[in-house]
Amino acid sequence: MTLIEAILLGIIQGLAEFLPVSSSGHLLVFHHLFGIQSDDNLTFLVVLNLGSLIPLLYIFRSDLILLVRQPFQKLVYLLVIATLPIIAVTLLFEDFVVGLFQTTQFLAIGFLITGTMLILSDKINANKRSIKSLGYLDAVVVGVTQALAVFPGISRSGSTISASLLRGLTREDAAKFSFLMSIPTAIGAMAFRVLRMFTGDIVVADLSVVNLLAGFVAAAISGYLSINFMMRLIKTAKLKYFALFYVFGLAIVIFVFF
Repeated sequence: MTLIEAILLGIIQGLAEFLPVSSSGHLLVFHHLFGIQSDDNLTFLVVLNLGSLIPLLYIFRSDLILLVRQPFQKLVYLLVIATLPIIAVTLLFEDFVVGLFQTTQFLAIGFLITGTMLILSDKINANKRSIKSLGYLDAVVVGVTQALAVFPGISRSGSTISASLLRGLTREDAAKFSFLMSIPTAIGAMAFRVLRMFTGDIVVADLSVVNLLAGFVAAAISGYLSINFMMRLIKTAKLKYFALFYVFGLAIVIFVFF
């Protein structure tokens, strides 16, 4: 992997992480286009995820400060519950998930699922529930959709926002809850990979520190722009255009060329 490729992958991660288009799916496509054969692509993806986490922490800093000051509140419990499904999938099916990042065999299917979810969610316009009204069952449902997004091509933000809309949240609160959910998920993924490195289960000698840092910074900058754009976009109910003109088109390209 060259420095330019690392920067480009970081930009793709930051943009695609918060847009409903699957960052993992895009990174997998570009890994194959660039011919990157790293034995541990997933570790690089986790570093990029951490980079895109930085602007998220900054933009939602007021909410996070309140959660830290008052840790025993309902929203904290909801976020914990919503994170449990992806933890379970990661621990129980780790080898299978890692294997998915070595092939594009199921990637087009993931994009088709994402596009379908976006079209369905765009039809929901009359929601009035706020995050404060969420129940624990709501958190479980949204958390399960986040767990499904470990498969490349299925957008994490797209699936969790869609699920939140189906549970009656307003568009703005659906996006906000989705983004807040991604914080413990990204931190947990990074911590898990670092632990595996220290135990020797993962060897990352082939990963350049310079490339990791460049990708991290690129993901942070593009992530900041992407979050602000997505927060404005979600209010206009135009997610279907991502599905019709981009996600479905990308799925067709992958079917043909991969």
